[in-house]
Amino acid sequence: MVSEQQKKILVIEDDEDIRTVVVTRLNRAGYKTTMASDGMDGLRRFYGDRPDLVLLDIAMPVMDGWQVLERLREVSDVPVLILTAGTQERDKLRGLRSGADDYITKPFSGEELLARVEVALRRAGSAVDESGTTSYSDPEIAIDFPKHEVFVRGESVELSPTEFRLLAALTRSANQVLSQDQLLDQVWGREYVGSLDVVRLYVGYLRRKIERDYEAPALIETVRGFGYRYRRPTT
Repeated sequence: MVSEQQKKILVIEDDEDIRTVVVTRLNRAGYKTTMASDGMDGLRRFYGDRPDLVLLDIAMPVMDGWQVLERLREVSDVPVLILTAGTQERDKLRGLRSGADDYITKPFSGEELLARVEVALRRAGSAVDESGTTSYSDPEIAIDFPKHEVFVRGESVELSPTEFRLLAALTRSANQVLSQDQLLDQVWGREYVGSLDVVRLYVGYLRRKIERDYEAPALIETVRGFGYRYRRPTT
């Protein structure tokens, strides 16, 4: 049973059999679902329904999943789970780089689908940490966690949902070293623990957006052999 208000999920999938199975499983779990059979229809339904999560196929007619994901990320940080038959690592990394929150390879079980949906929704709703903190600020960075707003030296900076979660994890543990596996667990989920290239990739993206000189970073420090630390500036 879905807690709090009933969550809305948009399923964009051109295979009718898969679409029906996914929607049936989600409905039985207590989610409210809408369906689209191609990318263009999916975007129309997204703008009309404003779902809490999107399940997005990649290989589709009219507009493929990569194009849909790009459009979605221009206007929203809604969680997006990629559904694809592709198994290559580069496809997985492309999805994460493009702003997807997770990647589910076909065929998948109903249990795996529901587990990943629950994790993505829980992660999206965790804007406030256990201490109740809703904001962070130092002389360089200011963050409003519930609004997902970031200001760097007084200027608003657009971060992808994954970049935002990474910055949130680092700043909430400012001056503490977080291992790469800890960051994977907090930002991507336990199933990604061990995928160290993903952390290095996104640390690089984040440095380009918040550092004065990303090639000589002063905020996100690499602790060789272990992980990363956000070094809180004092002046």
